Amino acid sequence: MSPDLLSDATETELVRTTRTVVGDGVRSVTYFTPDYVEQLYLRDDLEPDADVAGFADTERLGFRSQTDYDDSELGEYTFTIRVFDHGYLTRVIHDDHGVFVTTDPLTRDHFEELAAALHEELRALAD
Repeated sequence: MSPDLLSDATETELVRTTRTVVGDGVRSVTYFTPDYVEQLYLRDDLEPDADVAGFADTERLGFRSQTDYDDSELGEYTFTIRVFDHGYLTRVIHDDHGVFVTTDPLTRDHFEELAAALHEELRALAD
């Protein structure tokens, strides 16, 4: 793992943004780039032995998605939701950094609100 890429204030803001939208349903928050991954938050009732690096390797495929869907009739690619037996993973990417959040079940509106809020945070990091 590389040295911290995010300031403590930025890490806190990403977690705060996620918890504001999702509340106690947030399971974890992880920041990643093509070469770096850092779990920013893990809910107390969960085991800390998840393969965060493995998840990040899969979610890094999203960097390519930003260009793969450029000319799609569906419009601009915005975020990904992955559905599991015990929760969901939402991935948001902007330029060369991203965040994936695992949650308990949410409504579609919450996923969209979460993705929009995280996209704004990541856009601010790029500026």
